[in-house]
Amino acid sequence: MTLGELLAVLARRWYLMLPLTLAGLLAGGWLYTTVPVQYTSQSSISLLDSTAVARLAPTYGNPLSNAGGSLVVTADVLIKTLQSSDAASDLHKRGVGDPYTVGFAAGASGPLVSFAVTGTDRAHVLAETRRLTDFAQEQLQALQAASRVAPQYYVKAAPIVLPQTPVSQQKSRYQYVAAVVIACTTAGFLLSFVVESWSRARRRRRGLPARADRARPAVRWTRQRALLRRPLDAATILTGYLLLAFFVPSNMALPALGGAGTPANVFALLGLFWYVASWLTGRITPAAGTRGPRLAMCVLAAAVLMSYVADATRAGSHEEVLGADRGLILLLVWVSLVVLASAGISDRDRLDTLLRRVVVMATVVAAIGYYDFFARTNIADSISIPGLHTSVAGIEAMDRGDFVRPRSTTAHPLEFGGMLAILLPFAIQQAFDPVRRKAAWIRRWGPVAVMGGALPLTVSRTSIIGIALVALVMVPRWKPQRRWTALGLMAASVGVFKVLVPGLIGTITTLFSTFLSNSDSSTQARTVKYSAIVPYLRERPLFGRGFGTFSPDLYFFTDNQYMLTAAEMGALGLLALAVLFLTGIHHGGAIRRLARTESDRELGQAFFASSVVALVISATFDALSFPMYAGMFFLVLGAGGSCLGFLHRPRPSVPEAGGAPPRSPAAAAPAAPADLVESR
Repeated sequence: MTLGELLAVLARRWYLMLPLTLAGLLAGGWLYTTVPVQYTSQSSISLLDSTAVARLAPTYGNPLSNAGGSLVVTADVLIKTLQSSDAASDLHKRGVGDPYTVGFAAGASGPLVSFAVTGTDRAHVLAETRRLTDFAQEQLQALQAASRVAPQYYVKAAPIVLPQTPVSQQKSRYQYVAAVVIACTTAGFLLSFVVESWSRARRRRRGLPARADRARPAVRWTRQRALLRRPLDAATILTGYLLLAFFVPSNMALPALGGAGTPANVFALLGLFWYVASWLTGRITPAAGTRGPRLAMCVLAAAVLMSYVADATRAGSHEEVLGADRGLILLLVWVSLVVLASAGISDRDRLDTLLRRVVVMATVVAAIGYYDFFARTNIADSISIPGLHTSVAGIEAMDRGDFVRPRSTTAHPLEFGGMLAILLPFAIQQAFDPVRRKAAWIRRWGPVAVMGGALPLTVSRTSIIGIALVALVMVPRWKPQRRWTALGLMAASVGVFKVLVPGLIGTITTLFSTFLSNSDSSTQARTVKYSAIVPYLRERPLFGRGFGTFSPDLYFFTDNQYMLTAAEMGALGLLALAVLFLTGIHHGGAIRRLARTESDRELGQAFFASSVVALVISATFDALSFPMYAGMFFLVLGAGGSCLGFLHRPRPSVPEAGGAPPRSPAAAAPAAPADLVESR
């Protein structure tokens, strides 16, 4: 469906679109003038161990601090105490009536506790923050006194950030306004096309011809513009999404939508509207055999919606409510990518073109990572786009050993490495593709070298595990000559890194050796989080606390997608996550079994390897919290379903000797009804 046809339908159904849009604007303006400005004040304290710990402690030690051990457990106990209803009641008696939050300070791995109070009275908010900070220190002493800890072994609280002057929070007001305007505009858009579809169906039942778009002014203007007349397809829309996803830093988003409002995500939602409009008017019909990824998304949607209901049944903070709302937006974005890729691509050549574009753009992002590594900087820090704000505070160049970990245009080096790891199999498949055999060597193997070489530069276990999994899945399926050549090149690449980047291989080896010996600080921090999250899992084991609510600002980083999913969506969420991964693996295996050519067989192996990598590395970081990685994962999932659908379709008939040449699958398909043909 072209943009001109879409505008023609909206013009024809103006009596639906215009009133609802105006109602949304008026309601948004009313909210902007009536919703009071909120102010937030913050403070932080750090827990300090007692001076007596330096001497031999009594046998009972300090039950909260483990006799000088990790104070993270102590901080977690204090946070849970302050989050209890009893603490809220005591604070209310002391005059703290506005909403407050208590949690680990963002980005802190130690016992640093942060407080925030939000209200409409600036002076009152500051006073409440002081009372909350003092109450926390009193509660810390009361907990230790109740455990009969000797005073000399008390863990103390030292203020690190004193209660700050409250600052206005316009974001919440903008979010209310944006929600109302978007809801009304979306309702008008969908209702217009529902009525258009109903009108077309009624004319067909009466045997009337389809009504052509009349030459109204908007239509005449449209026909004068080649852009509006050009046919759109899902591959074109997904290409626009890829451009925004890869080349606009993934930590930059619209202020009113938070982390879910990246330009790429907004464009994906517009693509979903285009698909719904095309489907309602009969321009697109999902092909047979492509339902797998969409059914998997139905399971995920059920888990997200049930967790949203579960969040509504508990007394969550305002930030958690907003997080749950952003979770619904992310779900729609992921659904859009899967639907566009699996149901919107009707031509196999367009699917191959889309996959080549993914690899080319990922190669450019990887090349930017080389600049970050050798220049010891992050190029994304110097990018500023008017109207967009960073959704992740405090991102700077991250060091490990003597090296700066690149992140290119992603939000974190782990996202950079994870994204390249799930796309590397497609670069390898395209390099071996017989169709591209006549292409220049650099065009075929350049992406493999650039993407594969960028992964070790992240100096992370996730990237190395990703490379190893790609090799373990793809190499054994190759012929012996290719297999031994690949193994030799991988061994030689290790030597090249030793020469060109001295110390890198040793640093990576040390990462794994300290991990296996449990002497790595990051590994110990994750072990502490495993035990810290158990109470949340026991509290709501089935549906979780709400998708998008377990944010680091309120709780802590999980560094594990399975753990985060269990906390946010419970057992149903874990089931949905497993269904997603297994669906991708099934697509790869089925494509490989049904393949009619060697090229398709290797493409199936690439889908299989990509899904296996996603399955494993999701245990090493909270993968779906990063927009670029999540977008590529769901795009690949939908593309796998689309490719499998093409293989399920019957082969074109072979003509007899002297007959006409075989038709392409598109030509062999039955003609569409006259009233469903696009107008030109």
